[in-house]
Amino acid sequence: MRQWRKRRGLSQLELAIGADVSSRHLSFIETGRSTPSRAMVLRLAAALEIPRREQNQLLVAAGLAPEYTERALDDPEMAAVRDGVERVLAAYEPFPCLAVDRTWRIVRANTSAGVLLGGVAPDLLEQPNALRIALHPDGLAPRIRNLGQWRHHLLERLRREVAVSGDALLAELLAELEGYPGGSWVEDELGGVVVPLELLSDEGVVLSLLSTVTTFGTALDLTAAELSIEAFLPADTGTAEALSLRAGR
Repeated sequence: MRQWRKRRGLSQLELAIGADVSSRHLSFIETGRSTPSRAMVLRLAAALEIPRREQNQLLVAAGLAPEYTERALDDPEMAAVRDGVERVLAAYEPFPCLAVDRTWRIVRANTSAGVLLGGVAPDLLEQPNALRIALHPDGLAPRIRNLGQWRHHLLERLRREVAVSGDALLAELLAELEGYPGGSWVEDELGGVVVPLELLSDEGVVLSLLSTVTTFGTALDLTAAELSIEAFLPADTGTAEALSLRAGR
């Protein structure tokens, strides 16, 4: 708990006020002089905005049962989640759409996502990671016209995720991606409102794509809670037409 408090840059008094507990009791919890109840662990976790997976770890450390289950996406009990993901992916056709887990591993993709995966080295597709595929020299990087800008955007996004979650796997991924070449950041052409992905398709057409993210906000299972569905929508008419023609072939 102390590590999370320091990661959030809070004093004991600030956290105590935010969680509506006494600073003395919080001090006892952090030093191990008091064993917190389940309700107290969850209250402090909410005040610290600790991700669900790490909330489970705090509960176990306090000798309590985890709050959130974790089932594989292919588990029979996850049928409703799988169906929901598939419906969202299909709804975005003919535009590319991916479902990724908390470490950016691609777990599902629609047919149109082929434009994002074509020409990628086979070894990168064995355990496909969306960020690694995007920035690796044997992935999409050679085809991204604004690579410096897109690389900056993705790395900043991942840095924020590492800072919020404290996830060691994400930290390792960030260190790996920072070592890839990619050029410098340049000012985007849309006035700083949004960063487009400018991708050269295998037909030689430059596609301008905007990404949107959908999550399961009320999920009580970790697998569902940590899923993100990322769709790439056309930023101009030419891109929309090119993707529609590609899908119709």
